[in-house]
Amino acid sequence: MSEPKRAIFLVDNGSLRAGATHSLRRVAAQLSAACGEPVQAASLLHSYKIPAEALDGEPAITLGPAAERAAAQGAKEIIVIPFFFGPSRALTDYLPRRMGEMQARFPGVAVTVAKPLVDEQAPVDLRLAQILADNVRAGAPRGAPFSVVLVDHGSPAPEVTAVRNRLAGQLSVLLANEAIRVLPASMERREGDAYRFNEPLLAQALESDALAEHHLVLALLFLSPGRHAGEGGDIAEICAAATKRPGRDISATALVGEHPGIVAILASRVAEVLAGRALCRLSPEAGEQAAITRR
Repeated sequence: MSEPKRAIFLVDNGSLRAGATHSLRRVAAQLSAACGEPVQAASLLHSYKIPAEALDGEPAITLGPAAERAAAQGAKEIIVIPFFFGPSRALTDYLPRRMGEMQARFPGVAVTVAKPLVDEQAPVDLRLAQILADNVRAGAPRGAPFSVVLVDHGSPAPEVTAVRNRLAGQLSVLLANEAIRVLPASMERREGDAYRFNEPLLAQALESDALAEHHLVLALLFLSPGRHAGEGGDIAEICAAATKRPGRDISATALVGEHPGIVAILASRVAEVLAGRALCRLSPEAGEQAAITRR
């Protein structure tokens, strides 16, 4: 019996910066080569607004329309590989709703979502922390003491911040004999006490006198370049403001998505889906109210 036709998408949140789409396409091509199946790069939002001429003449695609096209062409399963560190609201809220709309049109099509890059319920996996450690070592001064701040965007979901904090702890262990300290921080957060779990904010952390005593490596917990972690982005502006103060010596690492080790993690997520160990399966029968069944 032949295997049902499927379409695999590597999915990020989306950006208005062309560099983010170029990065996603590069990783998708590498993932396709690694797992031996075609993998398409698609965003949940935003990227379709990027002019095609900024993308080598090939317009960016978003998952909703791309999944519907695949279903119309005969795909019986849509596999989503999240290019996300943790369970962002985009994955737990927007994605099921959007795929529910697709399934209302194509009720015979199943949607399976892989786990994000960090699975909080799985046994300890140091691969992402090893990538961060590699990036820190590449940017740290040789033979000189340094501190590390692991910075992410900041999230309204405490589960996402918990992923960052877990990675900061793992990174601290991996760099125990090298870094003076490893601290987590958020680039920004929403207003209100309900979102204080994001603190400290990066700008506040960089005011610390303790961090001014030695070189500071800013470990970027970002996958692709964009308006936050890209050239001239928000992170760069925060660091530029901090370095105006006496004694601030700061360097930023490469992005996580630029490290070759990211493909191995994603390939393992594809393998888990094909082996039936996905994050969730969206029921075709549920239509727009697609149910999520945990595995």
